[in-house]
Amino acid sequence: MDKETLLQATDLTLRRAGRSLLQQVSLTVSRGEIVTIIGPNGAGKTTLLRVLLGMVKATSGEVTRRPKLQVGYLPQRVTIDPILPLNVRRMMTLTARYSEPEITAALQLTGAEYLMESPVVNLSGGEFQRVMLARALLRNPELLVLDEPVQGVDYLGETEMYRLIGQIRDQYGCAVLMVSHDLHVVMASTDRVVCLDHHICCQGHPADVSAHPEYLRLFGQGESGVLAVYSHHHDHQHNLSGEIEACDGGHH
Repeated sequence: MDKETLLQATDLTLRRAGRSLLQQVSLTVSRGEIVTIIGPNGAGKTTLLRVLLGMVKATSGEVTRRPKLQVGYLPQRVTIDPILPLNVRRMMTLTARYSEPEITAALQLTGAEYLMESPVVNLSGGEFQRVMLARALLRNPELLVLDEPVQGVDYLGETEMYRLIGQIRDQYGCAVLMVSHDLHVVMASTDRVVCLDHHICCQGHPADVSAHPEYLRLFGQGESGVLAVYSHHHDHQHNLSGEIEACDGGHH
């Protein structure tokens, strides 16, 4: 493993109850790159993340992580007991102690500082994901692992979330490994796409993957025979609720 590689998986296979959940999966994640795993429901995307993080042991194959690798993890599902009187400030320190400036800086970066005293159960989907992303950043990660980071976020907020993830990569210099369900939205915000259906069907630059026969087989084709995959420009941004808040002429 070279000095730029943070994580490397070789020939990962996972079998449970006679079923193959992963078959001969190999991939690498290098410093500073954004890698997005896409695939149909039940393709093994979350399972692969859990194997890579050491939460699930593969039947065969090997995962190598850089020694003392700092990982920030945003899981697909986080269950909060609605009866628990938990605000955002308290949730940020549930698993480790962090200083007030550290918590404030992380929430500022994800645009969620104003939620500091808000009950967690009252947060919208977009607000909750931004708070959880800030919580992952408290570990000062070299690798940020995000399982469906736009889950619960409305369509208008999805591109803003991916823009934020790119900004975090640039600021922290970290790598990002994430699962997404929607290549056309994430396309402009990722360096490499891995298309998974228990095995790796194809991988490469988003534009190349979107035209690959295996990708088209899994996700279908449009009326013209080619799936519409695009990036777009607009002259405004949306806040956590999807409302227009600023005009900057940016590319999102």
